[in-house]
Amino acid sequence: MVKIERVTVEGFEAAIRGMRNPFNSWSASDSWFGCRQGDYGHTESALCHETCRGDCCYCIGKNDYDLMKKLVKAGTDHSKFMRMITVTFDLTAPMYLWKEIDTYKVGTVRNSCSTMHKVMSKMFTIDDFSWDHLSATGRKTLQDIIAYLNLVRTSYLNTADKDVKKDLWWDIIQLLPSSYNQKATMLVNYAVLSNWYQARKNHKLDEWHDICDWIKSLPAQELITGESN
Repeated sequence: MVKIERVTVEGFEAAIRGMRNPFNSWSASDSWFGCRQGDYGHTESALCHETCRGDCCYCIGKNDYDLMKKLVKAGTDHSKFMRMITVTFDLTAPMYLWKEIDTYKVGTVRNSCSTMHKVMSKMFTIDDFSWDHLSATGRKTLQDIIAYLNLVRTSYLNTADKDVKKDLWWDIIQLLPSSYNQKATMLVNYAVLSNWYQARKNHKLDEWHDICDWIKSLPAQELITGESN
């Protein structure tokens, strides 16, 4: 399972300005702040993106959007503006998925909850793990592991001996299943999300399909996915 929360998308205005610099074509830009009902930005020809500018929106005009799509199709050398559109969000995911996400370290920032320091802070429950595809036998095995982890945690909290504490801590760290869910705040950009989508949209893990579905809900998702909406 994955949970994606507190999503913000920023940088469209600066990205479009930078995109037009190589062409000296700033006068052709037709995007603007401040949508109103009936504005061009509320037609099918433009996309409105809410941004942090009071109650205003930032509207991507048709000229700008067509150029953005053209540059994306031309390849990464021409679509550098995608790196200026940033996305921040909180992602809760099992550790086996975080190992996959770590493949895309370039252009990302990840601030995670600490397993090393906080693993003993609460009792383990089955909801701390992704177990939706486990068989009945697998679920029983996980529950047995959780029971043992909680037994070790209780012993850890009730002893003052530093050597014993360290041994018990190692039991937790080395027995903790990869299905354990961890939360992190992420900063990525549209170029990174395009790599995620293109590389993982047909992946065997359901969690990647959930992330790709979320990507398709972002503003101007066609720039990321290449799929019209």
